Amino acid sequence: MTEPAADVAAAVDAGPAAARRPADPRTWPWWVQVLAVYGLARAFSAVVIVRVASHQVANGWTGADPSYADYVGRMFDATWYLQIAEHGYPHTLPLGQDGAVQQNAWAFYPLFPLVLRALMAVTGLSWTFLAPTLSLLLGAGAVLVIYRLVERGGYRATALVPGLPLATVLLVSVFPSSPVLQTAYTESLALLLIASALYLLAVRRYFWAVPLVVLLGFTRAVALPMACVVAWHVLWRAWGVWGPSARRDPDRASRDRFSVRDVAGLGALLGTCLVAGVAWQLVSGWVTGRSDAYFATQATWRSGSVQYFTPWITNAKVLFHDRGPLVLAAVLVVLALMLLSPVAFRLGPELQGWAIAYTAYLVLVTDPWTSTWRFALLAFPYLAILVGWARRRAVFASVLTVLVLLSLYGQVDWVWELWRFTPPADWAP
Repeated sequence: MTEPAADVAAAVDAGPAAARRPADPRTWPWWVQVLAVYGLARAFSAVVIVRVASHQVANGWTGADPSYADYVGRMFDATWYLQIAEHGYPHTLPLGQDGAVQQNAWAFYPLFPLVLRALMAVTGLSWTFLAPTLSLLLGAGAVLVIYRLVERGGYRATALVPGLPLATVLLVSVFPSSPVLQTAYTESLALLLIASALYLLAVRRYFWAVPLVVLLGFTRAVALPMACVVAWHVLWRAWGVWGPSARRDPDRASRDRFSVRDVAGLGALLGTCLVAGVAWQLVSGWVTGRSDAYFATQATWRSGSVQYFTPWITNAKVLFHDRGPLVLAAVLVVLALMLLSPVAFRLGPELQGWAIAYTAYLVLVTDPWTSTWRFALLAFPYLAILVGWARRRAVFASVLTVLVLLSLYGQVDWVWELWRFTPPADWAP
């Protein structure tokens, strides 16, 4: 089995000759390559953030021309997490004069701010230092796991495109909304937990994935999509054992056969996903005495009550007028073709299943607007699909270069248009 360090686009030999070329990044250990890519991407984002911050006017979160730490540690939802870390959650939902629920902390999941609360208590360091730093470190852990996930879970795709794991890490690291990985937001933590759970599912360490799903249930509202991935994984294995391909590929049938431990682990993992998917809603209802506390709070950030899929049609019409539904349908068809492409199947049921389940979650539950770009970062398997079809080295390098350049431009645009607040009101990232 080849060493992961060989899985780069050039497929260089990491033997004795490589030892004589220590300055060649292609000869570095895989984890050094991953961290170098991530570090350079975050340095680029930091420069962009500092430049944009110099144009930021005074607002409710920072003064004019804020420092880097204040800009990434206090803007928008970061201040909500800070309030949770300092004061916790309200025991009753705040109501306006009309009796309607007002915006409050119950819309935000607790794991990230409560971890920061403990770190601040232990170290005495400030939120604006600790929160962005923790996000940065969690993001580094996430890209390391993503590399291994693509390499192991998507081994068939990697066999055809050896540079795919590192290319996926690169595209995640430079994604237009990737600057959020160094802010006081939960994307880094969610990305690490999702990738780790998918990796453990891919290598069939089902019981090990259970505590990660519990943590995920208190980080973001994506534990239920993870339950769909577990179900897809089970169907994939069952197809290998009992499907038409079982006779043609007896080795796969033997590998995919379920043991008692497998059945128990998958059952425990699936049950945990289902419970974790509703745990925060139950906690918020129990503490506040209102069973609809979470959804009533979520509705305050929307134009009305939480609706399913309808906002996508409505906002498509806002953006593209009468052609909106047609544009939306075209986008969904393109995504479906990507998810059902040979590349997606070669990536394995975990990466493919997550992309399918998470896309369904976004379309059914979320309102598409400025936050969609941030949410899209967690749909990282699409980035592997985008470059996974390019088997020829020249084509692979060209496609990757174009995607990186577009993403870097997108970062500048994302920070300038969405992270920079223009009073008196602006859309949040």
